[in-house]
Amino acid sequence: MRKLFFVLVSLYIASASLYAEKGGNELNKSAIIQKHIQEQLEREKKYAREKAFYEGSEYNLDETKVDESTVKDVPVIKPEDDFDMDEVYSDIQ
Repeated sequence: MRKLFFVLVSLYIASASLYAEKGGNELNKSAIIQKHIQEQLEREKKYAREKAFYEGSEYNLDETKVDESTVKDVPVIKPEDDFDMDEVYSDIQ
C-alpha cells in the first residue's frame, strides 16, 4: 500500500512539474531567443576585437625568420651511441 501511495505521489509531482514547465516555456521562448542573440552578438564583438590576431596580416614576422646562410655554418652533431631497437627486441623472438 505504501509503495502504491509513493508511486502515485511521485507521478503527481512529476506531472505537475512537467505541466509547470510547459506553461512557462511559451512565455519564456522569446526571452531565451533574445538571450541567445545577445550571446552571439557578444561573440561577434569579441571576434571583431581579435580580428587582427586571427588574420595575422598586421604582424611583421620577418624578424623571426632564420637566415639560411648562418644555418650552413652550424656543425652537425653526431649521436654518441647508435641505439638500435632491433637489439632491444631481439630477446623477445
